[in-house]
Amino acid sequence: MPAPSQLRMRRKTSCGVILGTHSQVSGCDAAHQVERWNYPRANVYKTFATFWAFLVMGANDSAYGLEQHYNLSYTTVSLVFLSPIGGYTLAALTNNILHLRFGRRGIAILSPGCHLVAYIVNCLHPPYPVLVVSFIFAGLGNGLADSAWNAWIGNMADSNQVLGLLHGWYGLGAVLAPLVATSLITEAKVGWWYFYYIMVACAAVEVATCIWAFWTSDAAAFRAEQEAQDSSNDGEPGGVRRALFVPRYAWVTWILAFFLLGYVGVEVAIGGWIVTFLMRVRDGGDFASGMGSTGFWLGITCGRVVLGFVTPRIGEKIAIVIYYILAIAFALIVWLVPNFYASVIAVSIQGFFLGPMFPGAVVVATRLLPRSMHVSAIGFAAAFGASGAAVLPFAVGAVAQAKGVEVLQPFVVGLSAGITLLWCALPRMPKRVPEQESRERERGGRGRGGEV
Repeated sequence: MPAPSQLRMRRKTSCGVILGTHSQVSGCDAAHQVERWNYPRANVYKTFATFWAFLVMGANDSAYGLEQHYNLSYTTVSLVFLSPIGGYTLAALTNNILHLRFGRRGIAILSPGCHLVAYIVNCLHPPYPVLVVSFIFAGLGNGLADSAWNAWIGNMADSNQVLGLLHGWYGLGAVLAPLVATSLITEAKVGWWYFYYIMVACAAVEVATCIWAFWTSDAAAFRAEQEAQDSSNDGEPGGVRRALFVPRYAWVTWILAFFLLGYVGVEVAIGGWIVTFLMRVRDGGDFASGMGSTGFWLGITCGRVVLGFVTPRIGEKIAIVIYYILAIAFALIVWLVPNFYASVIAVSIQGFFLGPMFPGAVVVATRLLPRSMHVSAIGFAAAFGASGAAVLPFAVGAVAQAKGVEVLQPFVVGLSAGITLLWCALPRMPKRVPEQESRERERGGRGRGGEV
């Protein structure tokens, strides 16, 4: 066994500081361990807090129910899809700054706080322009949570599976929201705003759980983590500016940002307009058409959980291409087969293959970019991509006003094909080193109390 002086010199070489003997666990060692959802122990509570946050986000994105109440045109009602873009943009630009100034604790306060404010306003069913403003706050809350929690979990061991579960909770929220909203409006015969009473309660739970779980994750802890990561990546610092304007990083960041923009746009456009499509084009009843939306989001939820275990075996880059080809095939069935039941089944299977796209993109970012840039690059790409939930459903509504809601399916097919080609422009994926990853996890599980 090496002498204590040799141990100290070895740690000085790798961490830049002299620490104690091998029985002590250094902050640098902790920063270099591969975290898991259940290691350190506090990650269990943090992980489940992020799961609940994503459930709230999914419910937020999949249920509105405003068209008939406000007697609005397709274009005007689509403003509720467009208005969150202000929040998403602000989240994309400030994510790294907020992390450096307030740590993950700050995100845990701001994100659910924005949700709570928006849903309280919606409960009052205010004039439509006020409602549009409230969704800006909801967009900011979604953008901050999307960027922060994706980047945090994306660096864990087995990130494909954990991210699949994280986004599965988003899908679960999106499954339950139209089911509850449809039942309240069509069966209980109450106003759409009753749904937001439930959302206020969910957001209150989100506030409490996120603040409690991430209270110790302050700015000092985040900066210490970043400094350790910078030293382990040949001194490469993070930051949004480097992620967006240094060519070798910008190529990956911008491709993933536009890929997620298109993907989220497709997902929310289908989820938001499929009920209207089934009612107006496939002559479905109110409740049965609402179940079509539920089937789509249920497909996304199952796809994220199930295919999260399949994707790493195939390889993220090729798996995403295969999933998109299959999703496009089922989109064509929805478009070209004029049968209500065929459309409902096909859109559900389409959702299944769309499910793993977002988690897969986050994992690819963690493998193509230095770790010190993950918060900046993934945060920007996720928040920028989330604006697709605002822009593209609005575009569908604007075109549907002139051409009819049947434009939804050719829009989905064309955009899906385009972002599949964009995905293929990513650099080659680095090879995995399973043995090294296994050793890192084993060391992390022992708490580095033994060998150095």
